[in-house]
Amino acid sequence: MTEFRRAVRYHNAMWREVNGYPIGTHRNRPGTPPRLVGSRLDLDFARESGASFLTAGALAAARARTSFVEPHQIFDHQSFWADLLSSEALAVNLFGDLAAHLDRADRAVHSWWPATPGRVTDVRFAHSPGRFDPSYSNSLRSFDAVFVLALPDGSDGTLAIDVKYREAAQREGVKPTHLSRFVEIHDRSGAFEPGAVDVVNPSRLSLIWLEHLLLLSMLQHESGRWRWGRYIVVHPVGNTDIIHVNDEYRKLLADDATFTSATIEDLLSAKVLAPRSAAALRRRYLP
Repeated sequence: MTEFRRAVRYHNAMWREVNGYPIGTHRNRPGTPPRLVGSRLDLDFARESGASFLTAGALAAARARTSFVEPHQIFDHQSFWADLLSSEALAVNLFGDLAAHLDRADRAVHSWWPATPGRVTDVRFAHSPGRFDPSYSNSLRSFDAVFVLALPDGSDGTLAIDVKYREAAQREGVKPTHLSRFVEIHDRSGAFEPGAVDVVNPSRLSLIWLEHLLLLSMLQHESGRWRWGRYIVVHPVGNTDIIHVNDEYRKLLADDATFTSATIEDLLSAKVLAPRSAAALRRRYLP
């Protein structure tokens, strides 16, 4: 475990204690006794109170998102509500206030990423355009947050965001049965240097590659609906493991127009979120 991962575990455990919230548990495998985990909330308390979510807007977005599942989605409600280190919940805390106020969402997006075209028409969480859909990437990958954009020509654009809070990059491979579709999207995109596919699979870059491919598959979709898009990795500045992975991945890109990254600290420093919301996010997530 990295020093940063230890720090955020401790930081969130202290946040729970300071607020007087009941401690949660984790069971390593069926049939074993649960163990207390300081960075988790008691699940029943977490579901009822919504204590993991920092503002009324974020909690409303969380309850709205957990009221349904997308086709083929496996939603980990326990992690979403009770794990204080959940990146999916962090995405809702970071962008949830914007979901019900699209004018504010539009101003925020164009402050954070000024080159973004169009205007924001929707904010979605834990979203995929189509899981196991061969017209997209035929995978279970999804985005933690999505800003849907109305473009001047009548088509749609998207900012597809993956939040990596405490995650560490691990070497992983891609299922051979899905590889041909991934390579097809990869090659058709023109985004990659020659030989990049042999570098990413297997490697520490494979998960970022798969999520980037999901975005690229939207831009290649036969419907022509998506005419502009960018995949964005959002992370704390202290998560140097993810910073290194992003840097390695950029070296494989011949065209980086559809990929970028941003730190949580930079998003908060832009002063586009309400001051109290930004302060609460800093207290909660940044050691």
